[in-house]
Amino acid sequence: MKKLNWRQLNHVLNTKTEAEVLDMLTAEVENDSRITVLERLHQRYNSLRVARERIELLGKARNV
Repeated sequence: MKKLNWRQLNHVLNTKTEAEVLDMLTAEVENDSRITVLERLHQRYNSLRVARERIELLGKARNV
């Protein structure tokens, strides 16, 4: 993936899945390691992960 500036990054993050954001985070760690970009990617990844986990947890609670 090409190197995105801050505005581009924020624009595309809302269209990415949890796996895609994790891939972007991994690539950033391995290549550029820009602190602000790492923080933003990590924030987005965590919000997607938490939402997925909450859905899974509530789904299990409903089946009890």
